[in-house]
Amino acid sequence: MTDLVVTAVGPIRLVELNRPEQLNAMSDELHTGLASVWDELAADPEARVIVLTGRGRAFSAGGNLDTMTRVQRDAAFRQRQVDEARGIITGLVRCPLPVIAAVNGPAVGLGCSLALLSDLVLIADDTYVADPHVQVGLVAGDGGAYVLPLLVGLTRAKELLFLGDRVSAEDAVRLGIANRAVPRDKLMDEAMDLAGRLAALPAQALRETKRAVNRHLEQALDTVMEPALLAERETMHAPDHIAAVERIIAARGRR
Repeated sequence: MTDLVVTAVGPIRLVELNRPEQLNAMSDELHTGLASVWDELAADPEARVIVLTGRGRAFSAGGNLDTMTRVQRDAAFRQRQVDEARGIITGLVRCPLPVIAAVNGPAVGLGCSLALLSDLVLIADDTYVADPHVQVGLVAGDGGAYVLPLLVGLTRAKELLFLGDRVSAEDAVRLGIANRAVPRDKLMDEAMDLAGRLAALPAQALRETKRAVNRHLEQALDTVMEPALLAERETMHAPDHIAAVERIIAARGRR
């Protein structure tokens, strides 16, 4: 697998989204890999901590237009995307290893969800997160609908999801979306240092504490995830989404 690279650094597993020219937008390979990598790392007896980041200048731009147009007409592929999204979400939440997101650049759509579902978030001080699902005619079913209310409260979560506005690094920290903002050139050093501190802690106590805290997320998964994913599946081939994708493609063609 080339679109998702896992590197062992002692007890730390560095997971890198590796489509830098596409701003780490999802490919079939990357989406599939993200659905399975968390269980694979959990089964690694030497692994203690995961650091998730993107190569290049973006964390992840989220979905890509080729996938969006294919899911509009291919029902089997559409269902596969939903099944893999479920695997990404549950894999992150239930992975016993702590996951640190090092948000090195824009984290948009599913990229935003990857950051939100991580355990600790360090964000470059010159970047942003955003969830623009609604702006392109989709339900925010792959993360934002259930994790954002727990982080920022219902009213603020609705504002962020309805409008899809960019949240700066400073505001992400203020709202509780990120733990701290870090100069871009120091981001990975700080993430790896933090991972080293976590790796040195008693493993069972750390894992069971994560599991206990994530019971709050598990409750949201039990009640919100499935309806949200199914609602997103229906909007994947709805007229508003089709029209939004056509507008984006036309705008890019005029550049």
